[in-house]
Amino acid sequence: MIQFGTNPIAWANDDDQSLGADIPTERILEEAGRLIGFDGIENGHRWPQDDPQALMELLGGYGLTFVSGWHSMNVLAHSVEQEKQAIQPHLDKLKHNGCKVCIACETSNSIQGRDLPLSARPVLDAQGMKDFGAKVEEIAQYCADQGIALVYHHHMGTVVQSSEDIDAFMAATGPATKLLFDAGHCYFGGGDPAGILARHVSRVGHFHAKNVRPAIRAQVEANGLSFMDGVRAGVFTVPGDQEGGVDFEPLLRILKGYGYDGWIVIEAEQDPDQRNPLLYQTLGLHTLKRIARETGLI
Repeated sequence: MIQFGTNPIAWANDDDQSLGADIPTERILEEAGRLIGFDGIENGHRWPQDDPQALMELLGGYGLTFVSGWHSMNVLAHSVEQEKQAIQPHLDKLKHNGCKVCIACETSNSIQGRDLPLSARPVLDAQGMKDFGAKVEEIAQYCADQGIALVYHHHMGTVVQSSEDIDAFMAATGPATKLLFDAGHCYFGGGDPAGILARHVSRVGHFHAKNVRPAIRAQVEANGLSFMDGVRAGVFTVPGDQEGGVDFEPLLRILKGYGYDGWIVIEAEQDPDQRNPLLYQTLGLHTLKRIARETGLI
């Protein structure tokens, strides 16, 4: 069953917590659950982090389920056994809340939160990617053995950013490792979202419906801006925004063709002082549901 979710990063940013700092937690949940009507919401720094039951009760009070949450991997710096130990508390929280996927991304050498141009991001050579993929696959199997699919998030500023990175990573991992396909990060990274999704749809376990403003993306590249500079400038937006460059119709059609059965999440961080989350998230959800009906996905 297709379910539609959101991420609190549209209201209160995790990486730059000054964005949305004045928005009450109750407002985020009220708008996401009762006013807009999302089925669920992903993790954010405002939620209880160490009490899975409190998390369930908080979100449930607004008609929301817990979709999943980000886990920062450090595979390139730690052993596989250390990484298994590090991920276990997160898996326990996910299992308690009935989650099916664990969102993971390598952050040991990421520049996504640093004041560096995106051109300075880390890159693995062919052997490095093979070694990295083998370790991720071990951890993914560890998650799968507990009933949770590890969905790897290709992300700007990390070792899996470009379309070539995504292809190499998927080739270096095995069946236990699933892909979190993020339309916005794919487009921002210079890839063709429809082409990449079509190549890897059989292993897509989670879908982030993020849009990109091409004009601001061009400014980020031309001026050597950091990832967070781009976020603050408004590089990301939601499906349906006429300033966005991502066409979601072919993407949802590809999902329909393969029989995708999972979450479609609007994870589109913007400055809430500049772009009202209630208005933009409503636009995004209505757009996705319209396209999903037209393509037969729902």
